[in-house]
Amino acid sequence: MAVVKEDILAAIAGVRKSEKRGFSQSVDLVVPLTGLDLKKPEHQVDFFIELPSGTGKKARVCALIGPELQPEAKSACDGMVLQEDFANYGKNRKLTKKLVKQFDFFLGQANIMPQIAATFGRVLGPKGKMPNPKAGCIVPPKAALKPLVERLQKMIHVAAKVVPMVQCRVGSESMSDDALAANALAVYDQLVHALPGGDQNVKAAYLKLTMGAPVRIIAAKAAAGSVKGKAKAAAAATK
Repeated sequence: MAVVKEDILAAIAGVRKSEKRGFSQSVDLVVPLTGLDLKKPEHQVDFFIELPSGTGKKARVCALIGPELQPEAKSACDGMVLQEDFANYGKNRKLTKKLVKQFDFFLGQANIMPQIAATFGRVLGPKGKMPNPKAGCIVPPKAALKPLVERLQKMIHVAAKVVPMVQCRVGSESMSDDALAANALAVYDQLVHALPGGDQNVKAAYLKLTMGAPVRIIAAKAAAGSVKGKAKAAAAATK
């Protein structure tokens, strides 16, 4: 399904008709997939993308680090857990679960990643929040963290590893239609590029607000072409 900006703008117009809430809802792109065997790693979807218009939400970043990065993390991140405090989190899973709720991304110092995995992996892993090298979140003991934290403000994780469907945030309803369309199109295009069969693996595509009904993105040009093709076939059959 070839989607262009105008198709997404039409869906955004439909999304805007949803009931207003007392907060700015997120706008999600939902893409059911088909023809995939997710037991095969090459069929799984797993990438990070920086949205051209940003996410419409501040991402909170926590650093899991040794003393080498403490001054850098103090100035660049929203929180940090020092290596010397890992034992407290290892003994108290509730403390780690609270940490997961507070932050969107976790940075990990490369030379202590085994200890980070052992301490936090059982909680961060299922939530998809372990420091991920694909997002640049595993950093050397001497690293400038501010540029990475700034990039993470625009970054989202797009994944389909168990269920054949992608659902990810592409912005907030407070953003302009053009900004939302640019984000949704960027994600959709990269998703299609990542699929083994390209757009043949796309069953449909929708936009929805947090508490709203999904609105289908209809590829107008493709639909028009299909109708035209059927008309030609019908005309040929009558000859």
